[in-house]
Amino acid sequence: MRIAQVAPLYESVPPKLYGGTERVVFYLTEELVRQGHDVTLFASGDSRTNARLCAPIRRALRLGNGYDDAVPYHMVELEEVGRQADAFDVIHFHTDYLHFPLTRRLATPHVTTMHGRLDLRDLPLLYKEFRDVPLVSISDAQRRPLSGANWLATVYHGLPIDAYRLVQRPEGYLAFLGRIAPEKRPDRAIEIARRAGIPLKIAAKVDRADRRYYEERIKPLLAGGGVEFIGEIGEEDKNEFLGNALALLFPIDWPEPFGLVMIEAMACGTPVLAFRGGSVDEVVDEGVTGVVVEDVDAAVAAVDRIATLDRSRVRRRFERRFSVARMASEYLEVYRRAGARLFRSRAA
Repeated sequence: MRIAQVAPLYESVPPKLYGGTERVVFYLTEELVRQGHDVTLFASGDSRTNARLCAPIRRALRLGNGYDDAVPYHMVELEEVGRQADAFDVIHFHTDYLHFPLTRRLATPHVTTMHGRLDLRDLPLLYKEFRDVPLVSISDAQRRPLSGANWLATVYHGLPIDAYRLVQRPEGYLAFLGRIAPEKRPDRAIEIARRAGIPLKIAAKVDRADRRYYEERIKPLLAGGGVEFIGEIGEEDKNEFLGNALALLFPIDWPEPFGLVMIEAMACGTPVLAFRGGSVDEVVDEGVTGVVVEDVDAAVAAVDRIATLDRSRVRRRFERRFSVARMASEYLEVYRRAGARLFRSRAA
């Protein structure tokens, strides 16, 4: 199959540091190539891939020379996708909703994976207008605010089985990995660790939009002892960071669309202590790969329990549920369904 993968341009594929969407695009692209498909990746020029790379810009936006508005770069990318559209059997977009007007002018089957939150008040108008655009959700919870949209499937993220290794004997700390942001609640992670009497290591980036939150709300908490702020880390450091943790703290305060870090931890055998919300109940198998709680008190009480979970069992459950081979297989079925739908609509 001739497949186009269209990535956002904020990060390279794979990202040098933080970047969940671009990492998923990378894993999917490489697995499709490995399976023998002819794949073209539309992404920044500093991307790394075994597919054919089509790069509208030389470097990813966030780690490049800076930018004021990301839309012009993505418009150029989408125009190039449109020019080449007839060369593909299917086009898989990961660029949020920027490409929706383009898709109505394409003769090529296409699907769009939504990677972000969909409970924003301005979105129903957009999705009502573009209710013909075929969509894929990354959790069933993600699609609930827009249940009337044109959903083809839910496809959970997947990782290569050999991307992470099982760590059987962790060190004595809890881990927080991701972004310093109000919805990620690093303040909750700090409180849980301190009340449980266990050191916490935080590996997270601070976006410009969250700089004030970090300076005013989080930085003062770091001075209390027992918390080590490492900063943003790359893929090569994740196995050691997550694998040596007793548990990953995932104390979210928003409708998490998926939470890639949860399955990255599971791949290391590290269980997840998560707050209920969004996709969490779909991703975490209670009592097997982690524990799901409602509040800080319950999280503190669960720390001792979660440290006793069988790490080999955590790893096995990851392999069964969240491999990249499974993800690619499910997307190939979505591609076939998208093509069949387009054929039927033209015949009608």
